[in-house]
Amino acid sequence: MKRLSAISLVAAFGLALGSAQADDHPHASVSFIDRDGNAVGTGTLVEGPNGVLIDLNLHDLPAGRRAIHIHSIGTCEDPDEGFVASGGHLNPEGKQHGLMNPDGPDNGDLPNIIVREDGTVQVELFTHLASLHGANGRAAIFDEDGAAFVIHQNRDDHFTQPIGGAGPRIACGVIEQAGE
Repeated sequence: MKRLSAISLVAAFGLALGSAQADDHPHASVSFIDRDGNAVGTGTLVEGPNGVLIDLNLHDLPAGRRAIHIHSIGTCEDPDEGFVASGGHLNPEGKQHGLMNPDGPDNGDLPNIIVREDGTVQVELFTHLASLHGANGRAAIFDEDGAAFVIHQNRDDHFTQPIGGAGPRIACGVIEQAGE
């Protein structure tokens, strides 16, 4: 019985230490809406030494592979117009689009997400191309006009210009600093 208690104590200490370490890193949150203004999920971003870990929990999206990118303006004010106010990709260096492009990628490029048949997504993504506040010279998500995630109707081929054939914007989420 004492051994089980000691193991439980070590496990609890490890969980508490892990939580404290995660809280020490800059973090952000995002709430997504679709083109009808309906809530379709949330996410968190945590800055690490080499990039940003993105954890998404989405629902009520059309099934299939969908492109997701970080866009350069932190707004989703115009859902009926397709979220065009969020601008193009986060791309201060003007690189070409595409994770597989030899002249890219731009800082907003991310792998595709896969929406299940029930319309849900639970995924962790990682980008070394962006930073919440511009750490280590990476593009800053929290620059003067912020940034947003945009989910597109189609998958991204990671090469074609300007957006990999991703098609219309179907959901958007403004990235908010922690505590806002």
